[in-house]
Amino acid sequence: MNPRILIVEDEQLIRWSLLKKLQAAGYEVSDACTGQAGLDAIGKTAFDLIMLDYKLPDMTGLEILRQVRESDSDVVVIMMTAYSTVESAVEAMKLGAYDYLTKPFNMDEVIRTVAKSLETTKLRREVRELRRHISHEYSITRVIGKDPSMTSLLETISRVAGSGASTIFLRGESGTGKDLIARVIHYNSDRAVRPFMNITCTAISENLLESELFGHEKGAFTDARNAKKGLFELADGGTIFLDEVGDMSPGLQAKLLRFLEERTFRRVGGTSEISVDVRIIAATNRDIEQAIKEGQFRSDLLFRLDVVAIDLPPLRDRGDDVNLLAQYYVDQFSKDFRKPIKVISESVYKKLRSYGWPGNVRELRNVIERAVLLSKNDCLAAGDIVLGRPAKLQDGGEFKLPPEGVDIKSLETSLIRQALAYAQDNQTQAAKLLGMSRDTFRYRLEKLGLV
Repeated sequence: MNPRILIVEDEQLIRWSLLKKLQAAGYEVSDACTGQAGLDAIGKTAFDLIMLDYKLPDMTGLEILRQVRESDSDVVVIMMTAYSTVESAVEAMKLGAYDYLTKPFNMDEVIRTVAKSLETTKLRREVRELRRHISHEYSITRVIGKDPSMTSLLETISRVAGSGASTIFLRGESGTGKDLIARVIHYNSDRAVRPFMNITCTAISENLLESELFGHEKGAFTDARNAKKGLFELADGGTIFLDEVGDMSPGLQAKLLRFLEERTFRRVGGTSEISVDVRIIAATNRDIEQAIKEGQFRSDLLFRLDVVAIDLPPLRDRGDDVNLLAQYYVDQFSKDFRKPIKVISESVYKKLRSYGWPGNVRELRNVIERAVLLSKNDCLAAGDIVLGRPAKLQDGGEFKLPPEGVDIKSLETSLIRQALAYAQDNQTQAAKLLGMSRDTFRYRLEKLGLV
């Protein structure tokens, strides 16, 4: 459908000239000669652009502009007048006019302005639709769980999201959904229209992480050819999600603590204090108290982060939620893969409930995805469910997982050593085997004392 434009102009020759020119350019154009006729048209049709004369027989264009803004905040309005003054232009812009055209018109300029205005309308509507979709995607009601532990969690999330809490700490095992909960908190808060920025603290090296968070000035280091804003500046008014904060280096822990205490920071290589309003949601799967005892995490930083603490229960402690989540993922992947699976056998539910789920919801999702993809029937059976399957190497070999009860650090060390041995100490190849970038792999080597 061609863009729809409304011209509200009392001078017949001008109105006719604009109408013909815009129709020739391929637009669907309506016109009105009074303000009331324009409002009547606006009430019946959704226009993409409205061109308003500043001075009409029965009212001013600004009066119409006010009513348009109340009913449709996305449509773009261009004001037209033969009596342009700075005051009138400023007033129109304050009320939300996109642009201001002075009579007599240069028709080529009109066409260019109209094209730019319509692109703005399109972008505004796309952003609104995206926000609507995200708001639905991360609605609190979309978090699946009826176990009492989850009911309590959702009540806490609802209260925290609507509060003024500036620091929230999520604790839970890997795969329990900390990223999802962080987004739910953000998109159900007053900050939802502002940015949500997330970063995994172990994904990049310490020096690069500092620059990513706080930005840097031109010349701060060898490759700093231009000044760059960090996530704290870009997220002003919104939320920053710091995942795996328990593994943050001591130097960055100190910088984060300073920010939490003063709410100001300096860019790398900078001298000016920058103040921003951001909500910090930090998350970890580590035993932070143990990390403090081992001298790997600052106790004063924990006090600052732990203002609002939320513990995410592991899947094995959530009872029948395993079955609810399994059904949800079966429905999702049946649709994605166009598989006619409509029934889950009781043997599947029994098998899922008896498993310990060390990888939690993330592991369950992967198990169901594989089962749906490879199932040959319309009923998912116990034989379709493969649990505790070891990771495969590229040529069909297998990583050997340590026995249950081994801590995360030991497990990670074991897998990295196996990958290095298999890749004959080629770190790039070992990183690929584990699905990491070489920088992340190198960082983990240093963190675990393997170099």
